[in-house]
Amino acid sequence: MKAKNTLLPIHSTLQSGGRLLDISQPIIMGILNATPDSFYNKGRDSSTTDLLHLAGKMLDEGAKILDIGGASTKPGAPISDVVEELERVIPVVSAIMKEFPEAWVSVDTYHAEVAKQAVAAGTSIINDVSSGRIDGEMIYAVAELKVPYIAMHMQGTPETMQDDPQYGDVVSEVREYLRHICDSCGMAGINDIIIDPGFGFGKTTEHNYALLNNLHTFRMLGRPILAGISRKSMICKPLRVSPEHALNGTTAMHVVALQQGANILRVHDVKEAMEVIKLFKHLD
Repeated sequence: MKAKNTLLPIHSTLQSGGRLLDISQPIIMGILNATPDSFYNKGRDSSTTDLLHLAGKMLDEGAKILDIGGASTKPGAPISDVVEELERVIPVVSAIMKEFPEAWVSVDTYHAEVAKQAVAAGTSIINDVSSGRIDGEMIYAVAELKVPYIAMHMQGTPETMQDDPQYGDVVSEVREYLRHICDSCGMAGINDIIIDPGFGFGKTTEHNYALLNNLHTFRMLGRPILAGISRKSMICKPLRVSPEHALNGTTAMHVVALQQGANILRVHDVKEAMEVIKLFKHLD
């Protein structure tokens, strides 16, 4: 079954640095954690060399975007230090751009200074879990950088988001929040905006499944949708497994995300997610 709402996003391509990325069909964003304290990280304490090898593997398996994060955003994580984040991220971006100059690299950061230096090093997309709330300069910086911006919903900060998340209607509240962010980004001059409902960021398991089951309603915002559900607690808790054993559940939920109209799957396991997309294309 295809998406319940088949409207294409207003932008079926992303533009950055004079290049175009086609997202009219679902694509994969591979996760590269340049931090030792992520909730799930196959390469804990990975060196730049290790991450470069993993980047090449993900590109070979079909990833269209590589998302590099230098700060943990797992529940309870404090706001990251800019200098430490730069020391983790910039060498990885530089190495990837040297080895794979055609790669589309995204940097996962809520600091404007990290965004600026990452783009200078070759980054094509900024992925901000706070949608500019942690660093008030972020949206204006991205507008000046003229790169696509991933705006995510999060209740609170990573340190507080899972304390006791509360909503009246999680679907409508998250959707309206993202509508407001899209308006703010557009007025600032950002052309390409991708929306992310923020699975696991200030949500209970029930909130997460309500969002996933109604993800198609976010198509009314006219923006590409990113779904980041890979190995998260919304999968681990119902199955009573650790993130290390959540690949099967992740694969199942990726099917649902595609049925609901997701344009980008942000994943730890590129090969398996690509198989989901290939099979999904065979559905009527």
